[in-house]
Amino acid sequence: MTKGTITRRMFTGLMLATSLTGAMALPAVAQDYTEENPLKVALVVHGNLGDKSFFDSAAAGLEVAEEELPVDVTVIEAGLDRSRWQPALADAADSGYDVVIGGTWEMNGFMQELSPEYPDTKFILFDDTPDFSAGDFPNILAIQYRTSTAAYLAGYAAAMVSETGKLGEILGVEGATVVEFAVGFEQGAKAANPDVEVTRAIAGSFTDPAKGKELALAQFAQGVDVVFPIAGGTGIGALQAARDEGKLAIGVDSDQATIFFPTDPAQAAVIFTSVEKKIGESLYAALEQTIDGTAPYGSAVLLGLADGAVGISKNAQYEETVPEDVRTKIDEVQAEIEAGDITVDSVM
Repeated sequence: MTKGTITRRMFTGLMLATSLTGAMALPAVAQDYTEENPLKVALVVHGNLGDKSFFDSAAAGLEVAEEELPVDVTVIEAGLDRSRWQPALADAADSGYDVVIGGTWEMNGFMQELSPEYPDTKFILFDDTPDFSAGDFPNILAIQYRTSTAAYLAGYAAAMVSETGKLGEILGVEGATVVEFAVGFEQGAKAANPDVEVTRAIAGSFTDPAKGKELALAQFAQGVDVVFPIAGGTGIGALQAARDEGKLAIGVDSDQATIFFPTDPAQAAVIFTSVEKKIGESLYAALEQTIDGTAPYGSAVLLGLADGAVGISKNAQYEETVPEDVRTKIDEVQAEIEAGDITVDSVM
């Protein structure tokens, strides 16, 4: 985890708080947190760990924070029953934690409702944001990710390694944070090959691997030879389909090839890169800044490729699958995006 890089770069993203909220939020006042008096943090997972992706990334970042910072972390798994999500967040807020963390649009409304009732508790919402211009949420820090900037690179690579010129996407739902991946992927693919065809399917769930596998198999039957599931646990089924059918796949949120390799090297072998949303590292940075008093609660931050908050996995599978000249070109494209010379589409 390159936490030092993102911690430094995150300050670049924090400067966007003015444009996202209409007024620069004031940083929290620093307190003297120590090993004997740690910052007490709760991560409320609206689901379960083990997705090898989104939630696991958040938990991994907090595990590193607990090892290296004066923080004490509790992970609360609320399960798949939606009726348990709001009570789990409310219980965490009522239990004396200094910081309560939750993620995505599915927890956004609950956090907005609860935060005024607990003004002395800090809340971190990752992968979505309240409308700070329409409500007063001085104790919420929202973190969003310009994943399109990294997905552009993955789309470029996918178009270059595809033998059929047909790529597939499987979205969990059509929410903005999911479509953000898709628009960048499609733009990057078209930049590499204007004739490439991209098929998009909607699973309607993040927790249905069987559906993900079914959709991937249908796309393969239509000639797709690279699939990009942006669907959490549902995407695991799509990855399995790629493994079973000898197709290529792109992971999401975490470096999924590295995660799968110890237990399923055949699965890892077909995931030639992943679009990483470095949730764990951004949460580490947010807690570090909470401790030193610089985190701008009451605002949203938007982090992208130049901030080190998103990227693509350049691991052994990437080097083996993507030709050297293409990898060199992708590095050049990445530099152009970071410099602002390439404007990547976004729905954020």
